[in-house]
Amino acid sequence: MQFEGIWTPIVTPYNDDFTVKEQELAETVELLISGGVHGIIVAGTTGEYYAQTFEERVWLMQHIKGLVKGRVPLVGGTGAIRTEESIEYAKAAKDIGMDAILVATPPYAVPTGREVALHALAIDRAVDMPVMLYNYPGRMGVNMDEETLDRLGRSPNFCGIKESSGDINRLHMIARDYPHLGLLCGMDDQALEFFAWGARGWVCAGSNFVPEAHVALYQACVVEGDYTKGRAIMSAMMPLMRVLEQGGKFIQCIKHGLGTRGIEAGPPRKPLQPLNKDDKRALEEVIRTMNTAIAKITGEAK
Repeated sequence: MQFEGIWTPIVTPYNDDFTVKEQELAETVELLISGGVHGIIVAGTTGEYYAQTFEERVWLMQHIKGLVKGRVPLVGGTGAIRTEESIEYAKAAKDIGMDAILVATPPYAVPTGREVALHALAIDRAVDMPVMLYNYPGRMGVNMDEETLDRLGRSPNFCGIKESSGDINRLHMIARDYPHLGLLCGMDDQALEFFAWGARGWVCAGSNFVPEAHVALYQACVVEGDYTKGRAIMSAMMPLMRVLEQGGKFIQCIKHGLGTRGIEAGPPRKPLQPLNKDDKRALEEVIRTMNTAIAKITGEAK
């Protein structure tokens, strides 16, 4: 399987009692597909998987599978501390009919490179389906190092990696030394650099509410090979990326961003709290400015 294009880690819209807003979830799926995204990831960080029960996560995979109706491929998240639990999520994803699974480093345990590889290989043996690896040391505590990647080369199922370390040297290393891994940008403010180094995919939470902007950058760089246009689009997007990453309010910003598209995604699960009024206004202004700038670059009326 090739992980190309824009892949959205979909949010989980909540009511105030943290039951799922099913109508808003359906509207989000339609926004993403109409906006041109190439795939959807269920039970990623942006979907707040870490704050959900096993039953909730499996229900979301089933429900979103029904909403998508085969229009774009789906990836099911397997994130958990224990390998055994990740295997259960992977089996559920396969039974539901997910097209691939997302395998991250187990958080908090701080495993070695060998242990990370054995964790991923155990999941692979249990389900035998395409895998998108997820390297995010900022949340997990360790990198998927060269020992991990070398060991995972034993299975062809490991066909993509979302690289979210922020370390540009890792981008160079993966692109140069592991060309069999489909490289996906996982650090939004480096998207242009990833595309220049041959990445053909981008896993981007902001595409929940501005899929058109993310697709435009992908189209310019990967499809058209027009990096002058790509730099202009990237420059217009940078203020949004700074707002999303500052102050630990990432998921809250994504949810409020959906609100600017008329989809009220509700609060994040505790301990996170919603944005205050000032943060909301700042985000709204950045989105308006970005959309106007990108419309001029792409020649679309705004």
